[in-house]
Amino acid sequence: MTEVLPDTPPVDTRSAETEPRFGVGERRKRFDALGRVRGTIRYTGDEGNPPGTAFVGVHRSTAPHAKIVAVHTEDALKIEGVLTVVTGRDLYEVLGDRIYTGPAFADQPCLAVDKTRFVGEAIAAVLATDLDTARAAADEIAVEYEELPPVYDIDDALSGEAFVHEELRPSSVFADLAHLRGVRGTNVNYEYRQVKGDAAAEHARAVTTVSATTWAPPTHHVPIELPTTTAWVDSGRLEMLSTTQTPSYVRQTVSDLLDIPLSRVRITTRPLGGSFGCKMYDRLEPLAAALAWTTGRRVRIDATREDAFLLTTRHGAQVTGKMSADADGNIVAVTSDVRYDTGAFADVGPRIAAKSGLVAPGPYRIASVDVRSRCIYTNKVSAGPFRGFGVPQVTWSHETLVDELARELGEDPYLFRRRHLLREGDIATVGTKMHSADFLTCIDEVTNAIGWDDPTPQGDGRWVHGKGVAVGFKAVLTPTIANATLNLNQDGSATLLISTVDMGQGSDTIMSQIAGEVLSLDSRRIHVVRADTDATPYDTITAGSRSTYHTGNAVRLVAEAMRSKLLGFAAEQWGVPADELVLDAQGVAHEPKELRISLPDLVRTQFGARGATVTTAENFNSWWVPYDHDTGLSEKVTEHWFAGAAAVRIAVDTWTGRIRTQHLAIAGDVGRAINPTLVEQQLSGAAIMGIGHALFDELVFDQGQITNATMLDYQLPSIKDLPEKLTPIIVESAHRDGPFGAKGVGETTILPIAPVYAAAVRDACGVRITTLPLTPERVLNHLASAADAGKAGR
Repeated sequence: MTEVLPDTPPVDTRSAETEPRFGVGERRKRFDALGRVRGTIRYTGDEGNPPGTAFVGVHRSTAPHAKIVAVHTEDALKIEGVLTVVTGRDLYEVLGDRIYTGPAFADQPCLAVDKTRFVGEAIAAVLATDLDTARAAADEIAVEYEELPPVYDIDDALSGEAFVHEELRPSSVFADLAHLRGVRGTNVNYEYRQVKGDAAAEHARAVTTVSATTWAPPTHHVPIELPTTTAWVDSGRLEMLSTTQTPSYVRQTVSDLLDIPLSRVRITTRPLGGSFGCKMYDRLEPLAAALAWTTGRRVRIDATREDAFLLTTRHGAQVTGKMSADADGNIVAVTSDVRYDTGAFADVGPRIAAKSGLVAPGPYRIASVDVRSRCIYTNKVSAGPFRGFGVPQVTWSHETLVDELARELGEDPYLFRRRHLLREGDIATVGTKMHSADFLTCIDEVTNAIGWDDPTPQGDGRWVHGKGVAVGFKAVLTPTIANATLNLNQDGSATLLISTVDMGQGSDTIMSQIAGEVLSLDSRRIHVVRADTDATPYDTITAGSRSTYHTGNAVRLVAEAMRSKLLGFAAEQWGVPADELVLDAQGVAHEPKELRISLPDLVRTQFGARGATVTTAENFNSWWVPYDHDTGLSEKVTEHWFAGAAAVRIAVDTWTGRIRTQHLAIAGDVGRAINPTLVEQQLSGAAIMGIGHALFDELVFDQGQITNATMLDYQLPSIKDLPEKLTPIIVESAHRDGPFGAKGVGETTILPIAPVYAAAVRDACGVRITTLPLTPERVLNHLASAADAGKAGR
């Protein structure tokens, strides 16, 4: 018996006018849902290995900061099955300074050359006939070090006594980072300033001022699928199959690394089993490309779970903030000193420092601000993109401040926020006008959902109860580029070529819905081709929740171009003006003359053959006004805003410090929900990840070394830690330039989660915790300190 999958087109028992097309606004299931659940999708790691494949084992540094005196590979080479051992110095002799890559600064070698900058940095690579042999041989490599003064934390970095890098060289890859300049003698690779008014003077005149230093620790992404990359040389071309969400960037990096034209580099992908930012930019790909190119072998690198902890992290961030109000309760000044620990390599930290720094004051009407946001090197694992792009760390700060200010003023934290939130047409502190960022509806909806005005239970002496509310906002990455190519097949189906990588967010499904809506096609008949730089057009990145807006606009444009072309065919065939024709689910029609033709017949008539295709291509570019050098202000700093809110009711066990979530409500302004089901899933998924960061996730370092880099030691929330009730709420404030009004959604609700939990703990227990995560131990310690302070005050 043949099984019919739910998302395949059903047998045509209804007319084209009544059968659903699963276009914009409809709850279509993601096309690959069953395959992901059943495990029938082929991921990158599932690909077979042709004979002759060399497997790579990596020897990693044991010193946080040291000169490499010698690398002893003799014992490794003696092991049967070992093909060769390659060191950073070996690669440098061939590639020179091109060995250093990075999206902001060219500071990251695929193998350490003269010195190591963190515990776990790749020092040498073993190529062997099987993976076990490669890894065993890597353990036999011995390295002699001459230790250098380590830079363990931000304070060490800013003391100026030791430097992680002697010189910084911009890589000049992205338009928004084109202003970076090379410097020496500093561990600060980037600083963003935002200055509006005279914040110091306003603080001095203020009636009420609150301050706090918040800490958000580095965390790991923990996707289900581990990174893997295979690279080989074919007829003078470097080809690669990799778990990357940035194939266009990797293509450019490999081209520069090997000093070959883009046409001689091909990057392909498969669906990703999660990423959240850890499969962006320079991970395994530069090393795989360098090894394949210099040895002439097909090489495969598979990261272990322990390796993945050493490839990238989320930035640890310390934020020292101050917020003041006048006698009328108006927010008159905010200052914020943001310090991001970027680890050994800048990665895209400068962009994170800027994009988060510009929203550090919060989404409020504020008279004066002074923000300093810095990206700082240390001798730790490199930090890079993570869901939220650094904004959860500053949201943790500004929502802590505004919540405490409301309490100091004796005002309701919800109503106080609501009074000061930015509205349509207001100017954000960065200088950009607000549009399609409905904070008011978001905060109203979440507080209403949890029953904000309902009485809070008194508790039983052990369990105490509290509620909290928080908001968050973020700017989408701007400027970026998205391209799309569309092939309409003669049978009325279509093939869409884009380089957005579907990593579980459902982008392939959404893009087909956008194209289907324009063309009046059943979106299930539109096939989206996997990213392949030989076939799919350029796309800046799949990250930052930019795809629905940017790639979605490119898809809308390419579908509109196809519609125009099809109407032109019919106009030519019928001898009528194209503007009198309409395209609907049944084909093209000219109502005055009662003419109608199906798409298959239209294309067949046009080309005189079955199986013909019609092709269109379009691109979408967003634009910005770069920050003013002195003030950090811009009249258009972003193409669109993410606006969201969360409200929560919790119970805290005062005996154990455990936090139980009774009801979490989350809302995000998505502009227009292309697929409400997928939007709700994204809102919920981001919030659940935020719960991990609020209550569990933390990478622990001891003298530069991660001490909990295994899944036995790194604590994550389980299904038992999820809210008893979780309510995702879609808010739609259409964006004038979005595809059908849509914006991104994947990061919106991770932003306010940590502060909303801290606010609820403050409400329940009377203690303000400013260090994440809110572990039971930390809660108990604050309760004990508060009790001691109470006894001392009596």
